[in-house]
Amino acid sequence: MYSSREFHKSSYSPNESACVEVAEGATTAVRDTQNRDAGALVFPSDEWRALLGVTRSEA
Repeated sequence: MYSSREFHKSSYSPNESACVEVAEGATTAVRDTQNRDAGALVFPSDEWRALLGVTRSEA
């Protein structure tokens, strides 16, 4: 689905020990940087934007 080149470290990841990577496109995939082989959670992009909107408003 997504290649490793499409993932980038999330700007919400505070440090190297607790990082997630995100790949954005028609859908948004999220994976654990330290456990890439476990796969990724995939969300419709509009749901991902809604989640970010809620977390930003509560921060």
